[in-house]
Amino acid sequence: MGVPLRKNVQFQLLWLGGAVSQLGTTITSLATPLLVIALTGSPFQAGAVGGARAAALVVALVPAGVWVDRWDRGTTLVWSQTVQAGAAAVLAATILTGRAHLVVFLVLAVVDGVCSAFSGPARATALQAVVPKDQLRTAYAQEEARGHAARVAGPPLGALLMAAGRAVPFVVDAVTFAVAAVCAWFAKIPARTETRPRQKMRHDVKEAGSWLWDQKGLRNLTAVFLVLNLLGGATLLPVIVLVGERGGTALDTGVVFAGIGVGGVLGSLVAPRVALAPGRLVVLVLVVFGLCNLAMALPFGVFWPFAPLAVTAVVTPLINVAVSALYTELVPEDMMGRLDGITTLASRVLTPLAPALGGVLAGAMGGGPALLVTGALVLVTALVAATADLSSPRRSSPASG
Repeated sequence: MGVPLRKNVQFQLLWLGGAVSQLGTTITSLATPLLVIALTGSPFQAGAVGGARAAALVVALVPAGVWVDRWDRGTTLVWSQTVQAGAAAVLAATILTGRAHLVVFLVLAVVDGVCSAFSGPARATALQAVVPKDQLRTAYAQEEARGHAARVAGPPLGALLMAAGRAVPFVVDAVTFAVAAVCAWFAKIPARTETRPRQKMRHDVKEAGSWLWDQKGLRNLTAVFLVLNLLGGATLLPVIVLVGERGGTALDTGVVFAGIGVGGVLGSLVAPRVALAPGRLVVLVLVVFGLCNLAMALPFGVFWPFAPLAVTAVVTPLINVAVSALYTELVPEDMMGRLDGITTLASRVLTPLAPALGGVLAGAMGGGPALLVTGALVLVTALVAATADLSSPRRSSPASG
């Protein structure tokens, strides 16, 4: 066994940078729709901004994955986070000068989405490079804990920062991305030991896509994640609207969404010890998520949705860690960037519609009924997943050259 993770300086720098930048992202993930709704009075326009970011990420994912396999992954990570810092700073400046119109939010959301398409696979391959295989499951669990800890502090902190000034959350976001870029630079991610022949992008994508298609279990899991991500993303605005309908403030909304972080941290602590197969885990996650969506609509007050959100978040890290470890075990290193891009694209291709869907449902029927609709759809998905073949895929993998 190699150096313990707590003494692995490269991993800890990546972890620290990711923790800081994810805190900034969770701050603005609440601050952005709240600000757009305050400026326009339209949940749909707030959803359009989130949809623009998701659409840009989806469109850029596959070419970004190919380029990450070809370029220096450390440099890619540094530059993508640097550009994100600049975009957040520009948005803060437009807010301060009174020029933050909807078009500005849309354009900068697209920039952030494209950068995320590069930083995601770059980070995935960087972790694989600096963490020994026998420690990867624990590393993924720590990554999950980092993300959910950010979700504990981010929403209420975002609401408090908005109270201090509408531009403040975005200034903080810019600083966090800058810190993440510096951490990635100091981590000195090693270059690949083997170089692969340069092929046309179409060849690289086809090779990785064919590999995924041959893995029936992964293919079906990806289809389930496609629906889960769509319906999960569609719940954000209905929850915001529900809290507002019950008389809650922006700070109250932040406290409610902190439930995701609290539950996620608890789930991350037990994730490395869970031995259930990914197929069974995903059905469990769907059932819990669907029931919790229904439960949020119960008329128990402003802060009640905190509890169902926390319960949902407890089971989410279990499937994330299990699937991440499975991919690391199966996917050749020189294909990791492409596979990360392709699977993320396949599982998120509908997520650009999620914020708009949530906005339309919440605007048309209110927060509670919208959550009843999404919850029922998730439970139907769970029933379909329970009858599908989600067994573990073949352990053999084709040559990637």
